[in-house]
Amino acid sequence: MKTYDLDATGLLCPLPVLKLRKRLMALAPGDVMRLRADDPAAIVDVPHFCAEAGHALVETTDEGAVQVYHVRKGG
Repeated sequence: MKTYDLDATGLLCPLPVLKLRKRLMALAPGDVMRLRADDPAAIVDVPHFCAEAGHALVETTDEGAVQVYHVRKGG
């Protein structure tokens, strides 16, 4: 399992989720993408995307105004 980083700060809905989806396609099942986003809509969009696409939202944390999402690619 590898962990990758995706910085989507400064991007507005739906770009953080679209970039996350594109980057996850290249990963192996079980790999984790660490997404950083400051779009308020991401709080709803990222968990919804994970549930719909079969990925696991492992953890969500805050770093000031930025939310950090750890998404494990489903298989």
